[in-house]
Amino acid sequence: MRHPDHPTTTPSAADVLGPYLREQAACFLRGLRLHREAPADGGTHGAEEAAAALRHASRRISGTLRTFRAALDPAWADHLRTELVWLSGTLARERAYADRLGRLLEALHQLSGTSLPAARTSSPPPGDGDRERAALGIGAARAGALLERRLTLARTRAHSEALQALGSSRFHAVADAVALLASEVPLAPCAAAPATEVLYAPAGLAEQRVHTAVASLPADEAVEPYDEARDAPWHRTRVLLRLHRYAHEVVRPAADPAL
Repeated sequence: MRHPDHPTTTPSAADVLGPYLREQAACFLRGLRLHREAPADGGTHGAEEAAAALRHASRRISGTLRTFRAALDPAWADHLRTELVWLSGTLARERAYADRLGRLLEALHQLSGTSLPAARTSSPPPGDGDRERAALGIGAARAGALLERRLTLARTRAHSEALQALGSSRFHAVADAVALLASEVPLAPCAAAPATEVLYAPAGLAEQRVHTAVASLPADEAVEPYDEARDAPWHRTRVLLRLHRYAHEVVRPAADPAL
C-alpha cells in the first residue's frame, strides 16, 4: 500500500509501470481487433497491420516484464513473457524472410551492376573484363532467382504458421491474459515504493548491457570471408537495444536521441 504521507509529486513504481503495461495491452487488443476484421477487407494490408500491431505490443510487454520483473508478480510475469516471446517470434518470421530477400537481392544488384543487359547485345567481342562482368551478371541473376524461390517458399510457410498460431488455443489464452492486463497489472509489494527506487536501477542495467554488448562487437573487417558465427553478437545486441528502448519508454516517456 502507498504511504498516506507520501508526496503526490513522487510517483510510485505502480503509478509508472501500471499505465505503461495497460497501454501496451490496449495496443495488443487493437491489433487483435484488426486481425479479426482483416478477412472482410479482401486484401493483405489489414492483416499485415494487425500482425505488426500484435508483434510490437507483444515485444514491449514481454520486454517490460523481463526488465522490471522484480516489481511484478514473478510467476505471472515469467509465464506471460514466455507466451508473448513465442507469439512475437512466430509473427516476425514472415516479415523477416521478406526483409532478408529484399536485402539479398539488393546486394546482388549492387554486385552485378548492369552487366547482364550488356552481355546480351551484339557489340564487338568483349575483352576479359567484359566477360567477367557478364558472367557475374548471369550468376547474380541465377542466384537471385534461386533466393527468391527459396525465401518466398519460406515466407509462405511462415505465413501459414502465423495463421495457425493466431487460430490456436494457445493464442486465445495469451489474448485473454493480455485482456486482463489491460484492466489490472499484478504488481509486487515493492511497487508501492517510489519509481526512482524500484524502476531506475533495472532501466540503468538494461542500458549498461547495451553499452557492454556494443563494445564487444567484432571489428568490421571486410577483407575477411563471411562467417555466420559473427552474427550472434549483433543479434544479441539488437535484443538488448530493444530492452533498453522499452525500459526508457517506461521511466522516461520522451524519446532518447542517443538511441
